[in-house]
Amino acid sequence: MSTALETEEHQALRAAVAALGKRYGRDYMTTVIREGSHTGELWAEAAKLGYLGVNLPEEYGGGGGGMAELSIVLEELGAAGSPLLMMIVSPAICGTVIARFGTDEQKQKWLPGLADGSLTMAFGITEPDAGSNSHRITTTARRDGTGPDADWLLTGRKVFVSGVDIADATLIVGRTEDARSGNLKPCLFIVPREAPGFGRNQIDMELHAPEKQFELVLDDVRLPADALVGDEDAGLLQLFAGLNPERIMTAAFGIGMGRFALSKAVEYARTRQVWKAPIGSHQAIAHPLATAHIDLELSRLMMQKAARLYDAGDDVGAGEAANMAKYAAGEACVKAVDQAVHTLGGNGLTREYGLASLITASRVARIAPVSREMILNYVSHQTLGLPKSY
Repeated sequence: MSTALETEEHQALRAAVAALGKRYGRDYMTTVIREGSHTGELWAEAAKLGYLGVNLPEEYGGGGGGMAELSIVLEELGAAGSPLLMMIVSPAICGTVIARFGTDEQKQKWLPGLADGSLTMAFGITEPDAGSNSHRITTTARRDGTGPDADWLLTGRKVFVSGVDIADATLIVGRTEDARSGNLKPCLFIVPREAPGFGRNQIDMELHAPEKQFELVLDDVRLPADALVGDEDAGLLQLFAGLNPERIMTAAFGIGMGRFALSKAVEYARTRQVWKAPIGSHQAIAHPLATAHIDLELSRLMMQKAARLYDAGDDVGAGEAANMAKYAAGEACVKAVDQAVHTLGGNGLTREYGLASLITASRVARIAPVSREMILNYVSHQTLGLPKSY
């Protein structure tokens, strides 16, 4: 893929991460999945090389970059067949929210570990009955007493939370009551993994991935006053400061996966010969692969735009671009994987080529963290100014 628009530093980062990914590759990932283990070795090496915390502030051990750099890391690992899903959650969502809105104590406690990979944080927003409607979140936090030092009690349920078993804490989106209006407003809380009342149940998924999915039950989880991240009155601002990086990184995840599948298909089409010439010489094979490449390139451009806007502090502009990038990348990923499997025919369904499992995995970029239909709602309302139907 063309990288001519990128700076020399970004091109060097891309090449270095690609080399790391190549040393692990798809075989490493499939072995980890088959054994039911985790990607600890790759996570640790990526952290040691400074890739996991490339977006976090230098004063806390990070690289001082932004989403532009972090999205390059995830994309290139994905293109090598070994994406790290928890990069979307730990450094991108949680690290960004804490870096932007956390107290000095929270930054000192969490950011160095998130940057060097020694600490991992999960993110819980989705609820069984709320789905993509964050206004229906019912997980509530109430003060146990009065005054700014009073503990919080957190109660509710979350679902489809990635990596809770390996995370040291989970950043939970709850709601607190506004004393002036009585309305519930979103707030973010850091919940340690072993907190009393914090239960988790693994969800049995058809999707095979190193990162397991969990349902969480919070039964009056007692948290200290300083578990609240940032200002109690800035909940929505803080929430979307984490959701925009989530969308940018999900786009990187999808683009990387699509590139991996496409590269396998192109290699096969160059060498597979059934009649007198390689099958890639036939337009029925070549043109769909070319279309897949175009779609991946276009979605990457929108992802780069979103990352640049976000890193420049334009949260509104980044919100629109990040949603568009996530939508485009999800569609491009699914189409690339689908075409790759068709290019290989029966071989596309074998373990040897490692594409069949991506048929399910590629759907993640379409569904999570927000469905393509909700992104179309966002664009139709926010960008085009059309009335809401809900």
